[in-house]
Amino acid sequence: MNLFADLLASTKGAKPQGGSSVVIETGPRIQKGRRGVEIKSARELETMRKASRIVATVLREIMELAAPGMTTGDLDRHAEKRIREMGATPSFKGYHGFPASICASINDEVVHGIPSSKRVIHAGDLLKVDTGAYFDGYHGDSCVSLCVGEGATEDAQRLTRVAQESLMKGLAKIKAGNTLLDIAGAVQDHVEAHGYAVVEDYTGHGVGRNLHEEPSVFNFRTRDLPNMTLRAGMTLAVEPILNAGSKACRTLKDRWTVVTTDGTLSAQWEHTIAVTSDGCEILSDRDF
Repeated sequence: MNLFADLLASTKGAKPQGGSSVVIETGPRIQKGRRGVEIKSARELETMRKASRIVATVLREIMELAAPGMTTGDLDRHAEKRIREMGATPSFKGYHGFPASICASINDEVVHGIPSSKRVIHAGDLLKVDTGAYFDGYHGDSCVSLCVGEGATEDAQRLTRVAQESLMKGLAKIKAGNTLLDIAGAVQDHVEAHGYAVVEDYTGHGVGRNLHEEPSVFNFRTRDLPNMTLRAGMTLAVEPILNAGSKACRTLKDRWTVVTTDGTLSAQWEHTIAVTSDGCEILSDRDF
C-alpha cells in the first residue's frame, strides 16, 4: 500500500496525480536505517513473519468471504476484527487520517478505495483488497485482486492473472546482489508483453518498523528513481499495479480513491518479502 506519496516523496519517489496535500495529524514517522535502508535481524524477521502471517490469514479469509451483495464495509469490519483477534492492530486505520483497516478498490479504482456500508459488491466486480497488520512493533502489508462471484469478463480475469504473474516475475529476480531495476524490468516486461500498462504514480516500498520505509520498489525501468543493490535482510513490499488501458490515474474528491482516467480496469497484487542470499522469503504467503 503506497499511501501519502506527497509526504513520502523523498522515500518513495512517486506522487499521485491530481491530489491535493493531505493534512498530517497522526501516524508514525519514517525512521531511516543505515543509508536509509534497515537490514533486519533474525529476531526482527521472525516478528515480521508473524505480522505478515496475520495479513495473509485475513486476506485468505476475505477471498473466501467476498460475495455479491456484501459491502466493502462488511469486509473492512471483518478485517479489523480478525487483525485484533490475532493480537495485532490495523496498520492502515488512522494512518495519516485513513478511516479504515483495508483499502477496497473496485473495477476502475486503482488504489486507496475507502470501504463503506453503502458500497455494494456486485457479481463480476474486480475487487482489490489491500491491508496491513502491526504486530509487536513491525508491519506486514499485502494486497490481492479477485473477480467476485459469477459474470466476470475474460478481460477482468486475464488482467488479474497477469498482475499476479507480474508480481511473481518480480519476486523471482530478488536476491542479494541483484538490483531494484532487476525487479522493475521483470515486472514491466511481463505486463507490457500482455498489452497492459504499469501504473507509475505508485510504487512498492520498504516495510518494517514503519509501514513505509526506503527504498522505493518501482515496477518500471526509470532513471528518475535511485537504483539499489539488494542485501540480505532487507524487507520490501513489492506491488505491481496494472491498468488495462492507459497508465494515467486521477484522485477523486475524497482525496483518497485513485481511478483510471479512461475508466478501464485496474488490478494489483502485493507481498511483503525478505531478501535472502539466494532469493527471497515471501512473508505474506497465503499458502500455509
